[in-house]
Amino acid sequence: MPTTALMCPPTFFDVREAKNPYMGLPIDRVRAQQQWENLRRSLEEAGLKVELIDPIPDLDDMVFAANPIFVGEDRKQGRFVVPSRMRYASRQREVPFYLEWFRQRAYRIIDLELEGEYLEGHGDLLWHPDRSRIWAGYGFRSTLGGVEKFRAAMDEFEFPVTLIELVDPHCYHLDTCLCPLNDQSALIYSGAFSAASLRAVGAGFPRIHELSRDEAIEFMGNGIVIHGRFITPHLSPNLSRILSLEGLVPVVVETSEFEKSGGSVFCMKAFLD
Repeated sequence: MPTTALMCPPTFFDVREAKNPYMGLPIDRVRAQQQWENLRRSLEEAGLKVELIDPIPDLDDMVFAANPIFVGEDRKQGRFVVPSRMRYASRQREVPFYLEWFRQRAYRIIDLELEGEYLEGHGDLLWHPDRSRIWAGYGFRSTLGGVEKFRAAMDEFEFPVTLIELVDPHCYHLDTCLCPLNDQSALIYSGAFSAASLRAVGAGFPRIHELSRDEAIEFMGNGIVIHGRFITPHLSPNLSRILSLEGLVPVVVETSEFEKSGGSVFCMKAFLD
């Protein structure tokens, strides 16, 4: 179970460019700061240490720390990161700052040749809870070629990578529609996946719990599982029932300002171990 998370304060958070179907409404920065602090506090109360990366002026999406890198650890070779190649130039400018943060802390850098392809970190690359395999989404932000190159790189560490095709533009990242709850169960919105990919997810988790499209659009599939808690921006009766079945306690953290940019709690942190 992770012990440390990386976050970026929302000092320069804004919506300037429509990168997904959610974007367009103005941001209340005071409220955004309060919501971010509440999330940080909730992670710390769950037992996590939270480390910070300095926000950079004009990088309005840098608060979404899950996307610019993929963080991993191998028993033989230690900690590593895979830098993203973000689809939007405004987000690609975040990557060098995150990369330098990890370089200064002696993470191995696995720099893929992604020219012409895209790969968006933990937005589309999700560890299975036991860290035995990785789920890799593509279709809107990450490309098929990008996740295939990532899969080839992970062969070195013997981490199998399962490719998942996304088909609903409101679920443009895998972390909006697939949320592993434990080694055996996952939350999904099935309408986000192609038929073959839905079968692959079903084969990977003995217990599949369905969210409705309305629940997915409210980012209930973008939750954080940590030390018996499920941090979520919203809680429906259906989600409450599912969490009870899986022995997880819901912790509701409002993220309305960040939802205007198409993100929520999972997007705003990167686990470091």
